[in-house]
Amino acid sequence: MSTPPWLHPERVALLEQQLRRRILILDGGMGTMLQKHALDETAFRGERFVDGHDSSHAHDHPGECDLKGNNDLLTLTNPDIIRGVHEAYLEAGADLVETNTFNSTRISQADYHLEHLAYELNLEGARLARAACDAWEAKTPEQPRFVIGVLGPTSRTASLSPDVNDPGFRNVTFEELVTNYTEAANGLIDGGADLIMVETIFDTLNAKAALFALSELFHQRGERVPVMISGTITDRSGRTLSGQTAEAFYYSVQHARPISVGLNCALGAADLRPHVQTLANVAQCFVSTHPNAGLPNAFGEYDETPEQMASVIGGFARDGLLNLVGGCCGTTPAHIKAIAEAVYGVAPRTLPAQAQEAA
Repeated sequence: MSTPPWLHPERVALLEQQLRRRILILDGGMGTMLQKHALDETAFRGERFVDGHDSSHAHDHPGECDLKGNNDLLTLTNPDIIRGVHEAYLEAGADLVETNTFNSTRISQADYHLEHLAYELNLEGARLARAACDAWEAKTPEQPRFVIGVLGPTSRTASLSPDVNDPGFRNVTFEELVTNYTEAANGLIDGGADLIMVETIFDTLNAKAALFALSELFHQRGERVPVMISGTITDRSGRTLSGQTAEAFYYSVQHARPISVGLNCALGAADLRPHVQTLANVAQCFVSTHPNAGLPNAFGEYDETPEQMASVIGGFARDGLLNLVGGCCGTTPAHIKAIAEAVYGVAPRTLPAQAQEAA
């Protein structure tokens, strides 16, 4: 089966040109920024859901539940807040911003009885990020800005049983995950995403479902966009939740020929360092990382300052480990600005010779 052409070949060429020239900056935490707004149930519902979940689908869900905490829904009910977060990160120096779609699959939205919104959440999430990036690229044409369409891990895991008394039980199938990811990715591409990132991967089987969905979707559409892959080392054991080391994780997803592979979430930069080093040693593509602002404290908050985080990541850069870097939980525009300053002028990690020849 032949590989479909790029949907926007000029954008891909521009991105690859930038990646070879310098370390690109990802944005930081979305949830961290939204928490600062201290939004209540009314803010999450907005005008559209003030009287219920959605009048056009009321028959689907006779029971109501609170919508507070469904950050992705703010894309529809309070888009100015989400646009504002994107703008803040772009102003801080981000080259790429992630859509507010971490939980925009039917599986994850089922927690709120809003499965029917999955495509719309992805479509509008990409449109919001696209508008912000286009506005900033117009201001600073020498610094192109790119939209990363985010596919989160979903709230279920295909490799592990949620029931300790029944290790063979699964609450999701590979096929269900593929269906969910296909719908979400369609929305992201239709909304204008430059890339798709399968991120915060704690279960590689879920990621494989996402990558399979993307491959099939690209062939159905007859066009493709670059794919980023970012796994999560869940603790200091150095493994994903489904048991893989960083090296094993890379080898199990490299068939997707991603533009980048990396690690995000769970750990702070210092604890992620050896695992990013492993990826930098083996990856035949660009390498990314967007760590948390340290480990959470007793209150679930993140204490690592922008200066502390930037100091550690600056070391990553000087040692030739990075092509893309940003922040995850606990990070703010101040963190991203400090990181951007710390890696400014530092040469990006060079691709292995065989990867450069293939490109």
